[in-house]
Amino acid sequence: MLKGIGPVNARNLVAYCGGVDALFTDKKLKNTLEKVPGIGPKLIASITEKGILLKAEQELAYVRKHHLRMHFYLDPDYPQRLKHAEDAPVLLYSKGQLVTDVEHMVAIVGTRTPTEQGKRLCVDLVEGLKACNATIISGLAYGIDIVAHRTALKNDMPTIGCVAHGLDRLYPGEHANTAKEMLEHGGLVSELPSSSPFAPGNFPARNRIIAGLSDCTVVVESGPKGGSLITADIASSYDREVFAYPGRPTDARSEGCNKLIQQNKAALISNAQDVITMMEWLPKKKKKAHVQVALFGDLMPDEQTLVDIIKARGSLHIDDLCVQSKMAQGKVAGLLLNLEFSGVVRSLPGKMYALN
Repeated sequence: MLKGIGPVNARNLVAYCGGVDALFTDKKLKNTLEKVPGIGPKLIASITEKGILLKAEQELAYVRKHHLRMHFYLDPDYPQRLKHAEDAPVLLYSKGQLVTDVEHMVAIVGTRTPTEQGKRLCVDLVEGLKACNATIISGLAYGIDIVAHRTALKNDMPTIGCVAHGLDRLYPGEHANTAKEMLEHGGLVSELPSSSPFAPGNFPARNRIIAGLSDCTVVVESGPKGGSLITADIASSYDREVFAYPGRPTDARSEGCNKLIQQNKAALISNAQDVITMMEWLPKKKKKAHVQVALFGDLMPDEQTLVDIIKARGSLHIDDLCVQSKMAQGKVAGLLLNLEFSGVVRSLPGKMYALN
C-alpha cells in the first residue's frame, strides 16, 4: 500500500532494514532510509506516512471477514515458481483451494475474440493436458481464457484465475458462476487489495503473475498486439517455455502466434502432446527406474544429499537446492552436471531439476 514502492523496491527495503518490522517500528527509520539506494524524499514520505498501518489493518479485517489467504514473499506458502521472478508481487491474495506448488502448471492465453477453430484447439489442449495432471492458469477474461478455465472444470482439472483487480469484485461479471466453481477446484489470485480501482496498467502487471506461476505458456490465438503477447514475452524473460499454435498468414487472429514462432520466441505446437513431449512430462517407465537404482546406488555423499532433497520434493529449483543442502551454487551446479551425465537427474525448464 506504500505509494511508489513496487516489488523490487520493497525487497530492497526489507533486505536493507534487516526485516519487515523495522520499516514500521524503527524510530530512526528516516536516517536509515536516506542511505538506501533509489529511495528519495518522496518515497521516504510514503514509507513514513502515519495512516498507512490503519489502512493495512482495515484490509486485514476484510481478508479475515471474507476468508481470503495472504501469501507474503518470505512465507513458506508463497508460490515457489514466483520466488524466482525479481518483479513478482511481494504479497498475493487468494481465494479458494489454491495449490501452486504442484508438478505441472500451464498458462493458456489468447485473444478475447477467438475463432471457432481457436476455441476447439483450446478445448483439445486442456483435455490433452489432463494426461499429465496439469493445473491450468489463465486470466478469467473473455475468449480463450474462459474457454480454458471451463474446459478444465469440465474435466475435473484444477484451474487458477489471475485477476487484475481486488478479490472483492469480479470482472467480467458474466464469469461469476465459473469463478465460483473454480473456488472448489483451484481458485482466484490477485496482488491488489480490496477497493482497488480498475486501471489499464493492472492488466499487464497481472500477466506477469500468470507467466510466473507457470512452467510454460501456450498462446492459442492472438492478434499482432495484446495481453497474450505481453504474457509470452514475460514468460520468456523468466526463462520459461513458450508455445504457440500456428495459423494462416491471412488470419488476423493468428498474426501474433505466427510472429512469436517466426522470431523464435515460441515453439510451434499442434496439440497437447507436443507440449508434454517438449516439457519432458512423459510418464516414466518403472523398469528404467529400477535399473537406475541398481546402476547409481553408489553416489558420493554430497551427490546423495542432492538426490535425497530432490526425491522428497519431486522437482526443485537450483536456488532451493543450494539453500536446503547448504552448499555454494557453483558446487551444486557441478554436482548436478555429474548427476545429469550419469543419468540420475534431468534438468527441466527454469533451472529446475528432477530425478530420472
